[in-house]
Amino acid sequence: MIVKKYYEDPHTMHIGTLPARAYYIPCGTTAAALSEEPRLTSDRIEFLNGNWKFAYFKSIYDLKENFYSDDFDSSAFSDIKVPSVWQTQGYDRHQYTNNRYPFPYDPPYIPHDNPCGAYIRTFNADKNDGFRKYLNFEGVDSCFYVWINGKFAGYSQVSHATSEWDITDYIQTGTNTLAVLVLKWCDGSYLEDQDKFRMSGIFRDVYILKRPKEHIRDFTVTTALKDGAVSAEVTVKLVKTNSALTVKYKLIAPNGNIVAEGKTDKEFFFAVVENPLLWNAETPYLYTLILDTSQELIPCIIGLREIKTADNGVLLLNGHHIVFRGVNRHDSCPINGPAVTREHIIRDLKLMKQHNINAIRTSHYPNSPYFTELCDRYGFYVIDEADLEANGTCMLYGRDNFFSALAMDEQFTAAWVDRVRLLYERDKNRSSVIMWSIGNESGYGINAEAALAYIKNADPTRLTHYESDYVILDGYTPDRSNLDTVSRMYPPISQIENYCRDGSGLDVLIYNYEKGDHWKDYYIHGKAPRKPFVICEYSHAMGNGPGDIEDYYGLTMKYDNLCGGFIWEWCDHAVYDGKTADNRDIYRYGGDSGEFPHDGNFCLDGLVYPDRRPHTGLLEYKNIIRPARMSMNKHKFYLRNMLDFTNLKDELYIVWEITCDGAVCAGGTIKGTDMPSVAPHETAVLDFKVPEGLPDGHLLIKFTYYRLNSSAFVPADHVLGFDQIEISPEKPKVWEPAAGRLTLNEAEKEITVIGNNFRYVFNKLTGVFDKLVAFNMPIIHRPTEYNIWRAPTDNDRYICNEWKKAGYDRTLTRTYDVTVRKTENAVVIKAKLSVGAIYLQRLLDLNTEWRIDADGRIFASVNICKNPAVPFLPRFGLRFFLSEDMDNVSYYGRGPYENYSDKHHSCWTGRFNTTADEMFEDYIKPQENGSRHGCREITLENSVLGLKVEKLNKTLAFNLSHYTQEELTQKTHNYQLEKSEYTVFCLDYAQSGVGSNSCGPELKEEYRIDEKEFNFSFVLTPYLK
Repeated sequence: MIVKKYYEDPHTMHIGTLPARAYYIPCGTTAAALSEEPRLTSDRIEFLNGNWKFAYFKSIYDLKENFYSDDFDSSAFSDIKVPSVWQTQGYDRHQYTNNRYPFPYDPPYIPHDNPCGAYIRTFNADKNDGFRKYLNFEGVDSCFYVWINGKFAGYSQVSHATSEWDITDYIQTGTNTLAVLVLKWCDGSYLEDQDKFRMSGIFRDVYILKRPKEHIRDFTVTTALKDGAVSAEVTVKLVKTNSALTVKYKLIAPNGNIVAEGKTDKEFFFAVVENPLLWNAETPYLYTLILDTSQELIPCIIGLREIKTADNGVLLLNGHHIVFRGVNRHDSCPINGPAVTREHIIRDLKLMKQHNINAIRTSHYPNSPYFTELCDRYGFYVIDEADLEANGTCMLYGRDNFFSALAMDEQFTAAWVDRVRLLYERDKNRSSVIMWSIGNESGYGINAEAALAYIKNADPTRLTHYESDYVILDGYTPDRSNLDTVSRMYPPISQIENYCRDGSGLDVLIYNYEKGDHWKDYYIHGKAPRKPFVICEYSHAMGNGPGDIEDYYGLTMKYDNLCGGFIWEWCDHAVYDGKTADNRDIYRYGGDSGEFPHDGNFCLDGLVYPDRRPHTGLLEYKNIIRPARMSMNKHKFYLRNMLDFTNLKDELYIVWEITCDGAVCAGGTIKGTDMPSVAPHETAVLDFKVPEGLPDGHLLIKFTYYRLNSSAFVPADHVLGFDQIEISPEKPKVWEPAAGRLTLNEAEKEITVIGNNFRYVFNKLTGVFDKLVAFNMPIIHRPTEYNIWRAPTDNDRYICNEWKKAGYDRTLTRTYDVTVRKTENAVVIKAKLSVGAIYLQRLLDLNTEWRIDADGRIFASVNICKNPAVPFLPRFGLRFFLSEDMDNVSYYGRGPYENYSDKHHSCWTGRFNTTADEMFEDYIKPQENGSRHGCREITLENSVLGLKVEKLNKTLAFNLSHYTQEELTQKTHNYQLEKSEYTVFCLDYAQSGVGSNSCGPELKEEYRIDEKEFNFSFVLTPYLK
């Protein structure tokens, strides 16, 4: 082997690297220092990105030659671009795992056949230009060795941290050779078991900084508010290569005025800002600090703000209660993996702002170094998380399955602290960072406590965060004194309520190897100091979902000590693999590369698709976290400000619209002096009265909130959200059977009803229609079916096993009694039947009545009695197979997006025109999608024939698709789907909600179809266009 085995020594994390420091870019000119992005304009940074020479080896033992030597011939090497990961460049293979280690668990050892990549890059340098040279790697997975001109410069690990070397004494004037050996795994990989594709290589920027011999090595900026924010104090601590170095400084206000300046040769200086403009996510005012040593300038943007916790556990920023409306975010691109660009990050932030998101948790590692700087600039609260997760310990066999194993392992104590130190030092000057998170899902013990003690001592101005403090070794007394928050992921709502109300409800799991585990209450009710509650992950946004966001978000309006939460997660993770012959995108997920272990499509759990098209879940979240909420009580309208700092009259204007039975009948705008002044978190009565003289019918008023002025990412007139309120309920419709001639024929197996323009055949054995013909054209092309199955959504991943056990995916119907009679104006068919499955008991008992009049209208009433022994139903309804071209639909119901009982807040009730193709939501893993609920009328048409469905009592749900539920169930990828020869129309009583049970609590009972008895009724009318 050509290198020493530092990669299996947890006590050797870095060799030759400089102490970690704050991220900044030194500049040679004032213009560069004052530019928006000095990284792109400074003359003191030389990027080494681009083409490097590269060779991949399946095992480090296969690398025999000293490729780093000056005389090494690299002509046999290939080219690879940096930054990148080698799995996206044709080497190795992709592997996605959620928590299982991709190698045997044997810390600190990893497999002998450890894949590696050898990189070579030449660069030019002038050894006599008076500058020292500092080599920076911003991200290398997982560990790497560095040589300059054949000399060993050092070793480092921690994939998402910056490593820096002073290479001044290694370089020569002219051409220099940089050689890097990157290993796929190292002892640090035990602490990098994040839920992601496991990719390797130099995936972030590499550059050389040119610095004068005497310079500022590091600096720390802290801010504090004085006298109720009448003034702000900025404290700057300097670390200099020469303690006597004189530093000039300027603090420049957002308007360009200098508010403080001076010079110092000390290690500290202070600047006081009178009447400061304070930073927050809604108005991210930034001051610019310029540090000038006469030979270089260092710029640093600063937001003046102060973070505190009130005695009652309320999180305060600048003395104001704030609420996180957040997401968890990975650095992830479907083409480049974690090697994301600045443009990619800005696209994410822009989308977030446009969907009302104000907070980000960097899961589960520090994002790119300039990411938090962009959050400063554009206004996001950040929980900044260390590159640390050891979740694989919970997947070990038997009693060795101990979540906190590595949290209690002393050989990793230094590594835990090191990872938190690297996080803090890099991002300590970022105003957007509200909390430091020491990692994710790694259990609790001595190492977590050491990491918390370090960060709290290093930075008492911010709060600390960690979720995994609830699995404790039996007999160990945990110390949580340095943990400032209580955090849980995917908690049931009852747990949040209990804690926020009185501090109860939070238990710990006590691990005992011999006796087994047990839960124990660790909070002493009423005595422990109350801490802010953070929902660090919730509403798992996998596939069609999440369906419970409003239930969680509503708690922030009830409990001030709940400081909000972070949806898991921002984006779907997948690998783009080109297009099919018919031009469909191919995305790969876990298992598609033949890897083991893998966790399938569990990586497809975002609010946006891999290419950043919004899921309907993002649209749902956007309107739930809208900046204003309207309510009505006794004919008065109340406007609530959901923002934390901004008066609503300065943020938005309102457009209102009244509809009658779906048709617009009145409207107007509330803007300017008509907009009330509503302070943050306050409610005001809106000076608005419903106009008189409105038509008689179902009256709804919709208030749409529009952005008043442009911001960096949100243009003026951008829709921020809406509320819709019923101001007059619909009037019951009176149905009169049409008079006319009807012919009734009854045979042993069927009943035929014939009118002037129709012929219907009812199957006496199945209790439903086999044929519906109108105007000499078939309406249905296969027998109608009772339908309780849906293609399982990702959030059905657990309950669908019970559904299959109960036979819901393979039901049969059989009748027990069928009668028919002819009245003056109708034929009435009554049937008693059941829905069951082979080898299983009855699932449902049905009593049905079908009343057919002379116009061919079918009045249906189905009374359902559910067997209480079987699970709640995915859906209940009828399935019709229509002609392929009968795929145009208009409806009066919730739209324009897919919606369900617990996922409908992005939708309003109105009249919508669409098609089966437009209704289809093309999830990468096929599943139930595109349904519409709350429908009063549904009209289907092709070029000649129409079919109208109207509710009789309860509103209806429906789905119109070119794909059968069987096709969606069986296929694993969307590009594999084959269209049916029919348009499939599912007319439903309802579907159960979608929830977030892919990684979260079970679907709430109120969203389940689990009634003992219910009625499904409607009117079906064919017509000629």
